[in-house]
Order: sequence, then C-alpha cells, then structure tokens
Amino acid sequence: MSKPLLKVAGLDSWYGESHILHGVNFEIHEGELITLLGRNGAGRSTTMKSILGLTGRRTGSVQIDGVETIGMQTNQIARLGLGYCPEERGIFSSLSCEENLMLPPKIGPGGMSVEEIYEMFPNLKERRNSQGTRLSGGEQQMLAMARILRSGARILLLDEITEGLAPVIVQTLGRVIRQLKAKGLTIILVEQNFRFAAPLADRHYVMEHGQIVATVHKDELDNKAQMLNEYLGV
Repeated sequence: MSKPLLKVAGLDSWYGESHILHGVNFEIHEGELITLLGRNGAGRSTTMKSILGLTGRRTGSVQIDGVETIGMQTNQIARLGLGYCPEERGIFSSLSCEENLMLPPKIGPGGMSVEEIYEMFPNLKERRNSQGTRLSGGEQQMLAMARILRSGARILLLDEITEGLAPVIVQTLGRVIRQLKAKGLTIILVEQNFRFAAPLADRHYVMEHGQIVATVHKDELDNKAQMLNEYLGV
C-alpha cells in the first residue's frame, strides 16, 4: 500500500498544564474516510486540533504527505492541504452567507467553484445574501463545511458536524460526505452519532482517556458490535 497521507505517531498534547493526549497513533491514506469515536472528553476534538497545532504544547509526530509538522505553525500546516470545520462552526454573523463562503484563502489546486458548492448545497444558494446570524443551525453547518471546499484542501477535518441538527439535515450532510469521498478527498470525522458515521467510514478509531484503544474496519462492525457498545454506549 502507498504511504499514508496523514500519519500520527506517539502524539501527546496539552492545554496548559492539562495533559490530554497520551501517545495517539493512527494513519489515513488518500481517499479514505476514518472516524474518531468515543465519549465526550475522550480526546477526539483535541486530536483534530493537535493535528493543526491549535493546542498548547504537543510532542510526537504528525506527518502530512511525508512532511513532519510538529514544529510548524498552524498557518503553515493548513497550507499542506488541511481544511478544518470546527464544532463551533465559526460563522461570521456580520457577513452574508456568500461573503462567509468567499473568506478562506486558496491553499492548493482543485478547490470547488462557488457554482459547484451551490449545486452541492442548494440551501446556501437560496440564502446567499442572508446574514450569518439569520441562517438556521443546519444552514450554518452546511456553510462551515462548504467554506473549506473552496480552499483546495485535500484532507478535511470535520468535528461533530451532525450535533443538534434535524434528521433531514443529517441526511443531507451524509450525502455530501459521500460525494466528497467519491471525488477523492480524504476525511477525518469526529462524530458522536455512530449510526451516521458507521456506513461512511473505511475505518473507525475508538478513543478513551486520550488514547486510541481499538481499531474497527468497516467489515468488522458486526463482529465488534458488543465491544463498540461498551465503549460508546451505542
């Protein structure tokens, strides 16, 4: 198999004095979709932020296409092809939907055009002139995802994108993720909704107490259902 597009090895991470991650190891190849599963506080979102250098101190190794990023600043890491959709979405309330969409800089070739994004998210086209604060929670989540698609990012980090959303919006996001995977994008999904994540992923990494404690491939879901239930309570 080809070398991983992203390889995390022995990753420890701190917020101030709080030691959150303890030797996290996983990898993802180009075009794959993996999930980071676990209960609240397991370290999933911190792993995302640590990949981007958004925590305080971090040690270990985070290689993106063979480039070691532990010593880099966040803006340098992003330019290697990472797009981050944070749990809090980060929509600018004073800007219109389309102005929000146009904000991120291009970091690589192959970014989607605004027309392609509107085709993928028809709701955003209808609300293109609406202020950020006037978008529904589902529309804000679509916008947060859509915004990173313009940038040309090769690896998408999606943090809890279904949280608090109506089932019809969750279905839309699932359809979009399948389309993005079909385009060859590489996706890391932090997700509490296992039923949403299960059919999408090539591989699931289960986290507990800042460590990866189990790896489940998509063809092992039935055999490892009891173990997943114990870790996740699904």
